[in-house]
This record gives sequence, C-alpha cells and structure tokens, in this order.
Amino acid sequence: MRPSTRPGLLVHGAYGFPHAIKSAGKLTTLYSFCASGPPCTDGEYPFAGLVQGVNGSLYGTTSGGGAASSNCPEGCGTVFTITPAGKLTTLHSFVKTDGWYPNGLVLAADGNLYGTTYQGGTGNNNGGTVFKMTPTGTLTTIHNFAGYPNDGAEPYSGLVQASDGDFYGTTWSGGANLIGGGTVYQITRAGTVILLHSFACGDDGCNPGAAPIQATDGNLYSTTNSGGANCVPQGGCGTIFEITTGGSLTTLYNFCPANDRPACSDGYGPTSGLFQDANGTFYGTIPSGGNSQGYGTAFSLSNGLGPFVETVPVLGKVGEPVVILGTDLTGATSVTFNGTAATFTVSAPSAIKTTVPPGATTGRVKVVTPIGTLESNVAFEVK
Repeated sequence: MRPSTRPGLLVHGAYGFPHAIKSAGKLTTLYSFCASGPPCTDGEYPFAGLVQGVNGSLYGTTSGGGAASSNCPEGCGTVFTITPAGKLTTLHSFVKTDGWYPNGLVLAADGNLYGTTYQGGTGNNNGGTVFKMTPTGTLTTIHNFAGYPNDGAEPYSGLVQASDGDFYGTTWSGGANLIGGGTVYQITRAGTVILLHSFACGDDGCNPGAAPIQATDGNLYSTTNSGGANCVPQGGCGTIFEITTGGSLTTLYNFCPANDRPACSDGYGPTSGLFQDANGTFYGTIPSGGNSQGYGTAFSLSNGLGPFVETVPVLGKVGEPVVILGTDLTGATSVTFNGTAATFTVSAPSAIKTTVPPGATTGRVKVVTPIGTLESNVAFEVK
C-alpha cells in the first residue's frame, strides 16, 4: 500500500516541499522532494509538519521514499532535517522492521524526537511502531503495535507529551474489541504501553485519526472519524471526545445531529485533531459535509475552559528569547518563569516578548494582566 492510499489522505500531483512564508505573504520554496526523480531517495509525500529541535534545526518526515528495501521497493519513508536556507539531510530511511509510513514528530522534554509509523515493525500484521530519534539521527524503536486484543494498531497520527512526562496517542484500529475500532493509549519513554480506551464503534466513536491534545484542565481531547450517536447504521459521522489520563472517556459532540448525510451542516468524518486557542476554546476542521456541496467545515467547541498563555518555544536556556501568546495582554504588569520575574515588552495585544531570566527553573509561566493572572498551558522547560 502506497502512502497516498492511507485512509483520508489525498495526493495531488507533486511529491511535496517544505516552504517558508513571510508576514507580507511572499512564499519561498525551500526544497522540492524527489529532486532527482524516482526512485525518491530523499523522500516523498511529507504529510506532517515540521518541528524545531533543541539545536535549532528543523525536523520532519516523509511518508514514502527514502532508500529502497526488499519490503519497500519505493521506500518506506524518511526522517529528515532541513536548514532555514533549504539544505536537506536525510537522517533515517525506514525499512519494514522499524516501520512504514512515519507520521509527524514531537520534541520531548529530554531533547529527543518521538514519532509513530502507520504500519510495519515486528508486531502482528505490521501494526506500526513508536520510535525515538536523537537530534543526530539515531533511531530506536520503543514499541511494536500488536493489535487485538491487548494493543492498538495502525497509528494514523503522532504523539503528544503530557505534563506527566508520558506520551499519548491514538490508533486507527486494534484494541480490546474484536471490531478493531482503534484506541487511545499512553506510552512511557521506555516503551511501556497502557490502553486507556478501546473504541467499540458505538456511541463512543470509531477510528480516531488524530493525536490528542492536552488542554489546560489536564485532560486529553481529540476526534473519531466515524461512530457516535448519529448517522447510524451508516457507521456513524464521528465525534469529539474528552478522556482523562486515567482512561475515563466522555463524548462531547456527535457530528451530523440531523442525520442528513452527506449534507451534514456541521460536517462529518473528522480526520484531524483539535487546537485550543489561548481564549480556552477548541477549534478544528472537518473534510466533508457542511452543505450540499460537502466540502467540509471549520468549527469551534467551548467546554467552559478559561483563557491561558502559550510560550514559543516551550523550552530554552537563560537569556534566550521567548514569545508569550495570549489574548488581552495589553497592560500586563508582570511576567514570571516559575516565580522568577522577567523583563518584557508587550509587542501586540496578543504577544509579549521576553527572555528566560537568570535563576529561572522549570515550571509555569504567569502573566499578570488587568483582567487577571494567566498561566501557561504547559510548563516551560529551562535547559
């Protein structure tokens, strides 16, 4: 199976490229994959976005291409690094035993990169893997998915590192139910996996396609592609769910309440996850429905969570610059890193420029504003 045939993914023509765009709107193509033509030893189909490592380099994955192997004549995918000037270096070409079709990467607090592969590995039925990669490109497989009945299979997305230091993710299939509706799982950096929920393809949803996010209440939020209370017996139109790190799942929304598929004014079949804005509200997109044309929707969901601030990046050394994003930051009177005061400038109503102050330690960043004290959604890691 080529990466372009993964559920919910479409490929239109080109092999893909990283690009930069300036605030004035001028886009610069940094690199075009398959530069020398097939076979694409430098990779092809970069579906996931880029992340920045602790060394300042940018890292990403391609779902196909790379060095050919007996299991992947056209390549099983790659991990690469690319400079802001567009110089690309392939760090790893996947083979069957370490996975096929890698998803996106996450930078962990230990400075390493973690990710998943949709298929491959040494588990049952090529169920995919979880891997760790050092900034210099050394890859270690920390879990091979085995599927039913004790594990998930086919992770369609990457991971999120939660405040407890462990990673959380979803799998498209597998789980404790024979129907194989997918899972939400927890995994430690050592590779110990705990199944938090196995989807039964009923009211709880089915086939989660996106990694969860951890919101400011400490709980995890994501979507399922199908299942739920609506559009039955067609398989369900999908859900938005909340799950605690202990595994208690609550369905927050069932798509297409009017059961008027394929119109579904609110959309159906979500494959992407959620984003929590600094105002506390969740936002997302859905690829189908919305009206009779069925080209999808963008939506918001309020769950009663309050505003917060977000730091970019989420880790750094003393003296390094940090941007704090939020809402209504004009008139801020104090910025602290785990209690240590920092000098700052309010550069816009939604942004503060500062640096990591001397004596700062790992912990939450707080901003005192005229409307109250706002706390960062995650702890800032002082290196």
